Amino acid sequence: MSVSPNFDPAAAADAGAGIFGLPFDRAASRIVLLPVPFDATTSYRPGTADGPAALREASMQVDLFDRRFGRVYEQGIFMEPISEKIRELSRRAAAAARPIIDAGGAEDGNREHAKLLAEVNAASEHVNAFVYEHTARVLAEGKLPGLIGGEHSVPFGAIKAVAEKYPGVGILHIDAHMDCRDAFEGFTWSHASIMHNVLSRLPNVAKLVQIGIRDFSEDEVSFGAQHGARVVTAFDEDWAQLQSGGTTFLKLCEQTIAQLPKDVYISFDIDGLDPSLCPHTGTPVPGGLSFHQATMLLDLVRKGRRVVGFDLVEVAPGSPSEPEWDANVGARALYKLCGASKSG
Repeated sequence: MSVSPNFDPAAAADAGAGIFGLPFDRAASRIVLLPVPFDATTSYRPGTADGPAALREASMQVDLFDRRFGRVYEQGIFMEPISEKIRELSRRAAAAARPIIDAGGAEDGNREHAKLLAEVNAASEHVNAFVYEHTARVLAEGKLPGLIGGEHSVPFGAIKAVAEKYPGVGILHIDAHMDCRDAFEGFTWSHASIMHNVLSRLPNVAKLVQIGIRDFSEDEVSFGAQHGARVVTAFDEDWAQLQSGGTTFLKLCEQTIAQLPKDVYISFDIDGLDPSLCPHTGTPVPGGLSFHQATMLLDLVRKGRRVVGFDLVEVAPGSPSEPEWDANVGARALYKLCGASKSG
C-alpha cells in the first residue's frame, strides 16, 4: 500500500485519524480489524467489552517504526467502527448470564436458568454469524482479517471463515488457559470453550499449538490428549523448568512453531502475558510471557509461516483512576500482530 507523502509517521496522531493515527480508509488497507465489544460469559471479572474502544484510543500513542517488524503501518491498517448493536447485545446477554454465573453454572431442572441460557447462547450465535460474515468478506477481498475482542468466545466465526479459505490451517494459541472446556457453566459459546468448539466443529483446522498455558482442568488435558498430534500444548511451568536447565526461550519457540503448518491463524489472549502487563483482564494467572518474549515468538512465526488472520482478546481497561495500562500494552501487542502478518 502506498502512503501519502504528506503523512508523517513520527508526528502526533491527527484528530479523526484511524487506529494507530493512520490515514488509511478500508479500501487502501491490507489489514482490516473488526472490533467485537462482546463480553457475556466471562466467569470471573467482566470488562473486555470496553477493550476495543480502549485499544483504539491507546493506539494513538504507539510509535509506528518497529525495529523488529519495520514500517508495519505501510501495509495499511483499518479498524471498522465499533458496532453499538453488538455492544447492546453484550449488555443484554451479560445481564442474562449473571444469575447463572453467580450460581456457579446452570442448574439442571431450573427453568429460569434454561431460559436465560438460551438467550445467552442465541446472542453468542448472533456474534458468531456477524464475525463470520465480516471475516469471509475481508478474505474474499484479498485482505487480511484481524479481530479485537471482547471475550475469547468471539473469534469462532473468524477462525471458521479462515479455515474455509485455508484448509489445513494451524492455530497458534497464546493464552494462560487451554479454553477446552465443554460448554462451561452451561454456555455453549463460553470464553472458556473457544478451542473446544474449534476442535469439535472445524475439521479444516489441522493443528492447535498452545503456548503460555498454566491454568486448566483435568478434563481439558484429557480432551487435548484425545486429539493426539492435532493438539500441542506447551505448559508454562514446563518451559520455565527447561529454561532453568539451560534451554533457551528461543529454542523452545523454534521447536514448537515447527509443529505448525504453513498457514497460521494467531489467537492471542492477553492473559497469556505476565499479569503485571494485563492486571484487569478477566481471568489473570501468575506466570506467563514477558512482552519481549511474546514479540520474539511472533517474529519467529512471521519468518517461518504465513499468518492468514489473527485476534487479540480479553483486553480490559482498568478503573477510572488507572484506565490506560492494559490498553497501552494491548495496543502494542496489536501492532506486533499486524507486524507478524506482513506479507513478503
